Amino acid sequence: MVRSMTGFGKATCTYQDQEISLELSSVNHRYLDCSFRLGNSWAALESVLKGVVREHVSRGKVQINLHRRQAAAPAQTVRLDLGLARQYLDASRELAALMGADGAMSLDTLAAMDGVIYHEETEEDLEEVGQVLRGVLGEALGKLNAMRATEGVALVADIRRRIALMRASLKEVAARLPELNARHEQRLRARIQELAADVSVTEERIAIEAALLAEKGDVTEEAVRLETHLAHMEELLESGEPIGRRLDFLSQEIQREVNTLGVKTRDCDVARHVLDMKGELEKIREQVQNIE
Repeated sequence: MVRSMTGFGKATCTYQDQEISLELSSVNHRYLDCSFRLGNSWAALESVLKGVVREHVSRGKVQINLHRRQAAAPAQTVRLDLGLARQYLDASRELAALMGADGAMSLDTLAAMDGVIYHEETEEDLEEVGQVLRGVLGEALGKLNAMRATEGVALVADIRRRIALMRASLKEVAARLPELNARHEQRLRARIQELAADVSVTEERIAIEAALLAEKGDVTEEAVRLETHLAHMEELLESGEPIGRRLDFLSQEIQREVNTLGVKTRDCDVARHVLDMKGELEKIREQVQNIE
């Protein structure tokens, strides 16, 4: 299925006591370009998550934003550093002895000293976090691609409509070809007679002039190639693979044939149809730039 490179997807989950949300947005880009905002603690998982994106997306600039919200108080453990407490007590006794004072540090004062009583948070298992994020990222990518596929249907419909318009113009040009070829043949015969009347012109020169004139005026080959390219473009639109680059290249080939038709024919009606084809082709090329 043809997919656009523009879309949005979002998925959420709960991990331990956190609510995790991943938001994905994608826009046009020549290649696949992933940009993550995971936060410092999970930044090491970026390379793993890039692999997940590659499994679902082949082209486009994808921005992945992670949001974390604490659903409950984080798991913590209160710890007492006895060794540090003894050092504080010993230091307070030495200071009291130095000053000739009695007594030692009070319990309240000792408990308030930095590091004596502290909170130890549970360390996160990055491998487990990675598994969770891969799952929620896959869900978000599914929604992203659903939106891109929906837009792709609209792109294909528009391109098909414009191909039909180009075919209609090409049909009008093809209908003019017999008359144009007859006129071209008359000019060719007149030129050959003119050359033949000049005794200084050799048979070889006449043959060369005739070949050049024949090449310059006959557009049958270009019309056939143009029809072939349009048919090929329609075939690609049926493909289930990423076709953006191939469509871009093919549209360049179509433009080359249309330009040649305009250059080689000297007819007002053909010129009008050529301009119509150029206009539709330009719109096709704009649409192709958004196809994966």
